[in-house]
Amino acid sequence: MFGSIDPALLISALMVASVPILLAAIGELVVERAGVLNLGVEGMMIMGAICGFITAVESGSPALGFIGGAAGGAILSLLFALLTQVMQANQVASGLALTLFGLGLSSLLGQGYVGIKPPLTGSVPFGPLADIPFFGKVLFSHDPFVYLSVAIVAAVWAFLKFTRGGLILRAVGESHDAAHALGYKVQRIRLLAILFGGAMAGLGGAYLSLVRVPQWVDGITAGAGWIALAIVVFASWRPWRALLGAWLFGGITQLQLNLQAAQVPIPVEYLSMSPYLITILVLVVMSSGRGRASLNAPACLGQNFHAAR
Repeated sequence: MFGSIDPALLISALMVASVPILLAAIGELVVERAGVLNLGVEGMMIMGAICGFITAVESGSPALGFIGGAAGGAILSLLFALLTQVMQANQVASGLALTLFGLGLSSLLGQGYVGIKPPLTGSVPFGPLADIPFFGKVLFSHDPFVYLSVAIVAAVWAFLKFTRGGLILRAVGESHDAAHALGYKVQRIRLLAILFGGAMAGLGGAYLSLVRVPQWVDGITAGAGWIALAIVVFASWRPWRALLGAWLFGGITQLQLNLQAAQVPIPVEYLSMSPYLITILVLVVMSSGRGRASLNAPACLGQNFHAAR
């Protein structure tokens, strides 16, 4: 039964399946490195999914659809920024409210788009490279966003590790009071990080509705935002580990589909629920102070900053 599973197709499929989670996770990683805990990733993803879908269908352009998805996620993240950075609301409660708001608003906006197919997003034309046995299917048969997601991971890693802006962002996440004392605009830096995280989550959502599915259905994200949150912690806030974590979760998702098709006598429900069980466990660890310390979380993660102090 296992012999009917093609390893090249499995690896290729898991790379595609991981893209929405990876984009959302890398955006949330930047947000959390700035000291902000945004639990509204699911809401921003699904808003990106519907905004991207509507933009692509109405314009006939997948590229504009992805831009619309990123804009939808970023605009919703502005609401979170207003609540937490201006009004000093609790970050956990605001993030949960953002998810509920995004789920409801996306359902309302998407009522007239059920059953409609979006314009096709083509693959990158690698020519004869795509015909190479095994590696052609694994590496050279994907749409542009599979490669773009890896490039974004590399860019975020380089930004955080080698640039002055990355150093300042990490300093804000480790000690916002010290960063403020040095003259850095903590709230402005966190606002920009939140906007980037929202845009990445929206881009991941747009990929779901334009490429991964591709159609609009209520609840299309199906918990992908929560998995992205778990991957950030699983990766210990390091970009390359987030890439590996996204591939791991994408692999588990794809493997259970392949096992179903191969009729392997293993209850596939266990594999289906395993990503969500791992998500719950990681979020429980993240919520405990001892767990944060052992995972090297940013010291000011989830703490509001008051400039008057």
